[in-house]
Amino acid sequence: MSPYKPAPDRYTSMQYRRCGRSGLLLPALSLGLWQNFGEDRPLVGQRSILRRAFDLGITHFDLANNYGPPYGSAESNLGAILRSDFATLRDQLIISTKAGWDMWPGPYGDHGSRKYLLASLDQSLGRLGLDYVDIFYHHRFDPDTPLEETLGALDAAVRQGKALYVGISSYSDKRTAEAIEILRGLGTPLLIHQPSYSMFNRWIEDRLLDVVGEAGVGCIGFSPLAQGLLTDRYLDGIPAGSRASRPSSLSAGMLSEANLARVRALGAIATERGQKVSQLALAWASERAALPNSTTTSPLSPTCTSRPKNSNGSTSTPSTATSTFGAGRPRVERTPGRPDRIRHGRLPLPRTVHCRRPAS
Repeated sequence: MSPYKPAPDRYTSMQYRRCGRSGLLLPALSLGLWQNFGEDRPLVGQRSILRRAFDLGITHFDLANNYGPPYGSAESNLGAILRSDFATLRDQLIISTKAGWDMWPGPYGDHGSRKYLLASLDQSLGRLGLDYVDIFYHHRFDPDTPLEETLGALDAAVRQGKALYVGISSYSDKRTAEAIEILRGLGTPLLIHQPSYSMFNRWIEDRLLDVVGEAGVGCIGFSPLAQGLLTDRYLDGIPAGSRASRPSSLSAGMLSEANLARVRALGAIATERGQKVSQLALAWASERAALPNSTTTSPLSPTCTSRPKNSNGSTSTPSTATSTFGAGRPRVERTPGRPDRIRHGRLPLPRTVHCRRPAS
């Protein structure tokens, strides 16, 4: 590929939202590297996605230690592309990674111990070729490790200069509230929580959004497309090579007729808006940030050829998308049972949780 020259207008169309009460601004859409960045995908396609995202003002690339396949390969591939294409742009990027799920064999390669988290961060930095990450997350709550130990490791990462901010992912509202207090006492405030969130997975609306909103913690939802269910990809069956056709985070059982009927109903609304279902789903997740302090992580398609319309009419292309829910927006009371309003009429959206709710 030819040498990369970023689009000069990349910051003019993207909305940037303050993350909680911090000074950090995140794009309304971030790029998650959970899918499409392992050794099973050509590096040239990965480079195209990253270039396209940055040209659209997506400055936040989100990873975890075990993204691949195989584990670690997404970080290694991003590291190679950072060196070849973004070497002079590090200060214009937000790079985040996580640890908390299984990564290497034995008792020290999983969960939430200080030993695992700090060793994993060192390995991640090596694969990325970076001195620090901007955000280091604990990827899931570990009931067998004292929360003080887990969060003390995040605090240590900041004090060692290996991370600028810390976050948590997939914690329940109760554990999130505890984490906020512990980190506040350590002097390293919790910057952000990353839960799953989509039209089909709305568990965070019950209490978690209130917890982070009251504490001034940011919220960045992952899987706003419900692992691909909120697209037109599966309306006529399961295509060969698709996520649902192989063991993955989208099970064939999720493609029930009831769920597909909901997707078709959303498709009719999307058509009225001149959008695809995926674009509607991303716009919905972004607009839900009546939800305070929020953004979204989302996936970009490997082809990167289209610029879907955002809710504000501007264009961007999501692959693994993360949405940042609107920081600084006025708080909105959510009335139980009230249908959600989508520009052309009302639609009672399903509250089905498609993945496991965090343990309390």
